[in-house]
Amino acid sequence: MTYCVGMMVDKGLVLMSDTRTNSGVDNISVFPKMFQWQVPGERMLAVMTAGNLATTQAVISLLEERSKAPDDRDNALLQAPTMFQVATEIGKLLREVIDSRQAANNARGKGRFTATIILAGQINGMEPRLFMIYPEGNFIEATTDTPFFQIGETKYGRPIILRGYDRAMSFEDAVKLLMVSFDSTLKANLSVGMPLDMMVIEKGGFEVTHQARINQDDPYFQSVSSKWGDALRKAFHSLPDYSFSKGD
Repeated sequence: MTYCVGMMVDKGLVLMSDTRTNSGVDNISVFPKMFQWQVPGERMLAVMTAGNLATTQAVISLLEERSKAPDDRDNALLQAPTMFQVATEIGKLLREVIDSRQAANNARGKGRFTATIILAGQINGMEPRLFMIYPEGNFIEATTDTPFFQIGETKYGRPIILRGYDRAMSFEDAVKLLMVSFDSTLKANLSVGMPLDMMVIEKGGFEVTHQARINQDDPYFQSVSSKWGDALRKAFHSLPDYSFSKGD
């Protein structure tokens, strides 16, 4: 399984993903699910993937080939004039890869090769944008009403973000909020695992502002996890006691 979050704040974009893939309790591997491309001073693009690993790796490999293509080749990923068109191209590629995999496996391939992608980035002259791209190739864009997207194992970490999110929050607080969200997910689902990849993209920077891989023994993550657990227990015990006696 997977857990990835892309979040918009006033200052830019914050992304975080886990790295665990597994097919059974005794077959666990680490693969990155966050990827980036940039043209200094002109555009910064990042994607996170969830779903069938062969499908997502094929899509990323094709995108990598396009980003490293000769100068005289039309490169839709790095030459598209808007983030909307970048999302359209990635959605088209994702649908083509899924269709080809399913067709090659006939009835056995139905529903087995799906994937979902979060696209984040900014092109010079435009605002940062955030999209969620579905297996069918269509997509939706984040708004002020829906300022973050999750893919993969979303249910355990979502309540944390809903309660703690503030569009005006600093990058540091946004990272802290995502760490709490991931800690809650890690505690609840063994198919999501460390290390975590994290990226911050400042508005108008057109480059990675901050990037880190957070391992199991990371002191900051351990401190957040421990103190969050303590805070929850204190909050629970501070709630009014329930009484079995009528009228109390």
